[in-house]
Formats: sequence, C-alpha cells, structure tokens
Amino acid sequence: MRSVPLPLPLPLLLSLNGGYVDTVGFLALGGLFTAHVTGNFVTLGASLALGTGGSLAKVLALPMFCLFVFLSRLAGLFLKNRGRPVMRVLLAAELLLLILAFALALAYGPFKNPNSGEVLAIGMVLVAAMAIQNGLHRIHLAKSPPTTLMTGTTTQIMLDLADLAVGEGDTTAAAKDRLKRMSLSVVAFALGCAAAAAIFCVAPVWCFAVPAVLATLAFVAKVATPEGD
Repeated sequence: MRSVPLPLPLPLLLSLNGGYVDTVGFLALGGLFTAHVTGNFVTLGASLALGTGGSLAKVLALPMFCLFVFLSRLAGLFLKNRGRPVMRVLLAAELLLLILAFALALAYGPFKNPNSGEVLAIGMVLVAAMAIQNGLHRIHLAKSPPTTLMTGTTTQIMLDLADLAVGEGDTTAAAKDRLKRMSLSVVAFALGCAAAAAIFCVAPVWCFAVPAVLATLAFVAKVATPEGD
C-alpha cells in the first residue's frame, strides 16, 4: 500500500525545520547558529568581547559544516553511480542525526554552561544535520528557494517586486510564480523560528524532539523537483 504524500511540499517542510533548528540552537546552546553557520563569526566576536562563552562551538561550526557537506556529496555520488536512491538516504542520515541530538538533549539538557562538552556535542550534531540538508537542497532541490538562509531569498523577492512594478525582468507569470515559492519559503522559515522560541520557553529539553518529527514527515512530503535522484 502506497503512502499518501503530505500536502506540504518537501522544500517548505525543510525550510520550517531549518528555521526551527537554527533558533533552538541559538536559544539553547549559547547563541550557536546550527544552520546559518557563518553567523557564528558575529556571535563569536560577541562572545569574546562580552565573555559569554561558547566560543569553541562557534569556531568549530564552519569546519564541521564543510566536512559534512563534503561527506554527504561523496555519499551521494557513490549511491548515484550504483543506481541507488540518493535523496532518501540523505534524508535518513539527517533524521538519524536529529534523533541523536534529541537523545543528547534528554540525557544532558537543559544546557546551562555554553562551554560544556555536552553543548559542543549536541551543537556539532545539529550542524552536521543542517549541512546534509543544505547539500541535499543544492543538488536535489536546486529549483526551490534555500531552506536554511533567507537573505538571498528576501533580496530576490524585493527585486521581483520592483521588476513587476515597472514591467521589467522576467515575464509576469514567471516572476509571480517565483515570488509565490520564495515568499512561502520565508514564511515557513519564520514559522519555524517562532515555533522554536515558543516551545523552548515551555519545554527547553523536549523542544529538541520537533526537528526529528519534521524530518520523519519529510519521507512522505510532496517532492516537485527531485533533481538528480
């Protein structure tokens, strides 16, 4: 019996999870960005200037992110060359990492000391999960807006609105379609951020369960552009 896909497309589900994971990491792990890893350069400077801690995790976030993007690409090419499905395997790897993060939160949370080994461990696990999601998006969902960073998407929305206002750029139909997809992605990401903040306030440990649940739903989400899979 075939499963019925969720009405929510996979890119929007990933955007929702991306916003959620980034916000939970920032709130629970001493200001660590787990998806928008370059933002850690800013928070690292703040940590050093204000003495707020968590510097090691912020330093390691970018190399950890790069490592797992690299490894996920190698794994994808290995599977592709052998005629195996790639995207589902990468989604499964992300899910396993998010489950591990939840297990660490249950075992050691809530996290009071941003310099602790527990914070470093769970932070790097979440960074690895988001690295896989970023790599997966670039290869298999390249026609969809990014799922972990909204700066470029928001810029394109404003450019398209300006073009539509004066009748320049792409055809009206193409620009409107792109605007719809990008706007929905920004909304999904923002909802993920808001949900993470709200749930963290009432459940600072169990809030880590939500990303694993959303990652599980990804297996039955609608995929409109599975490039390369």
